[in-house]
Amino acid sequence: MKTLHCRDAGFDCEGVIKAATDEEVLNLAAAHAQEVHGVQVTPELAGQLQTLIKDEN
Repeated sequence: MKTLHCRDAGFDCEGVIKAATDEEVLNLAAAHAQEVHGVQVTPELAGQLQTLIKDEN
């Protein structure tokens, strides 16, 4: 399982995105960023977010 904590991306948010692959996490994170934070995920931001994805056992 892969996870991305919204707080790690600099948002004051308790959101945690979980999915099987990095690509799925990034897709879910982009939707979350748009819907909750009003932020459009650019390719540059996606690259930064990918570095924050962690493997969760």
